[in-house]
Amino acid sequence: MISLTDTQKIGMGLTGFGVFFLFFGMILFFDKALLAIGNVLFVAGLAFVIGLERTFRFFFQKHKMKATGFFLGGVFVVLIGWPLIGMIFEIYGFFLLFRGFFPVVIGFIRRVPILGSLLNLPGIRSTT
Repeated sequence: MISLTDTQKIGMGLTGFGVFFLFFGMILFFDKALLAIGNVLFVAGLAFVIGLERTFRFFFQKHKMKATGFFLGGVFVVLIGWPLIGMIFEIYGFFLLFRGFFPVVIGFIRRVPILGSLLNLPGIRSTT
C-alpha cells in the first residue's frame, strides 16, 4: 500500500474533481464554466500531488516547452471563453506532455482482469 501525505490526498481529490468537471463540461457541449473549473482544479491538484517545484520542473523542461505551450494556452483560451478551441489545444498538449506515461498505463491496464483481456485481443494487441 502506498502511503500518501495529507497534501497528496488533497491533491488526488482536486485532480479527481478536475477530471470530473472537465468530462462533465465536455458532455454538456463544452460548457466554458465547467471546463474552466476543471482546468484550475486539475492543475492545482497536480501541484498538490507532486509539489510546486516538481510541477514547474515537469512543465518547463526544454523538450516539453511546445507541449506546455499548447496545454497552458488551451487553459487560457478556455478561460477567455472559447471552450472548443481551447480543449483541442489542451488535448494536444496533454498527449505531448504525458506520452511517456502511456506505455506504463497500458501495461498496468493489461494486468487488470477484464480490461487486460480486452487489450490482449488479436486486433488490439498489435496496435498497443
